[in-house]
Amino acid sequence: MRHRCRVKKLSKPADQRRALLRALTTEIIRHGRITTTLIRAKVVRSEVEKMITLAKNGSLAARREALGYIYDKQLVHALFEQAPSRYGERQGGYTRIMRTVPRRGDQAKMAIIELV
Repeated sequence: MRHRCRVKKLSKPADQRRALLRALTTEIIRHGRITTTLIRAKVVRSEVEKMITLAKNGSLAARREALGYIYDKQLVHALFEQAPSRYGERQGGYTRIMRTVPRRGDQAKMAIIELV
């Protein structure tokens, strides 16, 4: 049964949603922190943590999977070099979400998502 196993749609078709999550994941790994809406931050958190887990694994298959998801090749190589030393003792929880003030135009709930 798949009861209650739903995906946040983010008001986008599947291809646009996938592209948005790939872009947000790439930017979080590149810059360390980004500001986005709260819902997007909660959805992209799982994708970022999957990429860091792949980087901790460090195998060739994990590297190829990350290269297929993250847009920047050099960023993947840097992630695979830094992740084992930075997150080696951590068993998950690589990101932090902090709520900020609502967006001025439409009062959407905003958040900062950053790597711990």
